[in-house]
Amino acid sequence: MFQVTGGRSLRAARLLAGRSPVLLDSVRGRKSRTDPVAKSKEGRIKVPPPVDPVEMVVLKERFSEYQTIMRALRMQFKEDVLRRKYEEETGSQAEERARQEAEEHRALMAWNDEENLRQLNNRILRIQKEEEEAEWRRVEAAIQREREEQEFILEKEKEILKLQEEAKTFITLENLDQRIDLALDNPKNYNFAVDKEGRVVKQTVLQ
Repeated sequence: MFQVTGGRSLRAARLLAGRSPVLLDSVRGRKSRTDPVAKSKEGRIKVPPPVDPVEMVVLKERFSEYQTIMRALRMQFKEDVLRRKYEEETGSQAEERARQEAEEHRALMAWNDEENLRQLNNRILRIQKEEEEAEWRRVEAAIQREREEQEFILEKEKEILKLQEEAKTFITLENLDQRIDLALDNPKNYNFAVDKEGRVVKQTVLQ
């Protein structure tokens, strides 16, 4: 990707290519943080490694070139995505998608019409069945009312016949004297006691 000129720059590139990433241990070795400095390292002054100006210039140039290339790649990818989206919306793909959507819409409308017709037939059958059931219930109710009226009439006729039979024993002005004589000839004693079963257990004697 990059072209390096000069022996020093080539050597710097090889050194950079052979380096491995720095790994940091989350835990130190046996030595704790509070241990004193080792005797062999007492008085040692840490000096940062020298920086080669030529190598630094090469690295800056490479980093700048890397950023430029990555920026160009990102713009190219973005342009491809936008072009593809535009073609999908306005190109032949959009026409094909519109055609497919129209066919799908026609299929759905046909299915909707069939479903509406099926629901209409089911609704008509249900209404007819409900009307037949309602008519049958009305007929049954009318028959039941007529039966109840007949039973009521028969019951009233029985009551009338019973009253007619009982009327034969009623006391009237015509049979008043006869009923008085009959009552005197057949006195009845109502002074008596009954048990739980209704049997007469004690009765006084008429005087």
